[in-house]
Amino acid sequence: MLYIVPTPVGNLEDITLRALRILKEVDLILAEDTRTSGVLLKHYDIHTPLRSHHKFNEHQTSDTVVQELLGGKNIALISDAGTPAISDPGFFLVRAAVEAGVEVQCLPGATAFVPAIVDSGLPNDRFFFEGFLPQKKGRQTRLQALAQLQHTIIIYESPFRLVKTLEQLAEHLGAERQASVSREISKLHEDTQRGTLAELAQHFKQYQPKGEIVICLSGAE
Repeated sequence: MLYIVPTPVGNLEDITLRALRILKEVDLILAEDTRTSGVLLKHYDIHTPLRSHHKFNEHQTSDTVVQELLGGKNIALISDAGTPAISDPGFFLVRAAVEAGVEVQCLPGATAFVPAIVDSGLPNDRFFFEGFLPQKKGRQTRLQALAQLQHTIIIYESPFRLVKTLEQLAEHLGAERQASVSREISKLHEDTQRGTLAELAQHFKQYQPKGEIVICLSGAE
């Protein structure tokens, strides 16, 4: 069995009892960063063997992991935070496991965009998850495409590119487009700012953001 196990995006208490049990029972845990995951496992006194599985090696290691699964091992995949394969490593391994006939179970759990869109105050009956925008090639094309969408749009961003991204979104979607910026979700300094794209860009020029960022944008009228 391959288990896809969500881990906390902030507060270490944001993990299910089932997730903790599986992490203790499996033969191996694949982690995006063993140092980051080691903190979580130590906190819950979990001593299962840990191995790196990240975006730089997942193409090369997925087949080996599948062979271990076919050989009878139960393996859990975790990322640094949130649900694996959602803007994190995991898709290639899941696809390889499915193609090989390995049973895959994804546990419910933490995903950063869910609290962000609920906190935003924007419509959440339908939404479009963009994840991270391309940094260079194809970025303008994606921004133009997003401008046409009528559903709430969710974008992940780093604090270092936030102001630039807000300014580009204002250029392509309109400076008066309503939006929210959530950061440090489930952490001590969790914060959500709401307003127009122009207002948010100005705010974060004055107050340099820290932590992982989720941007929610209202859809086109």
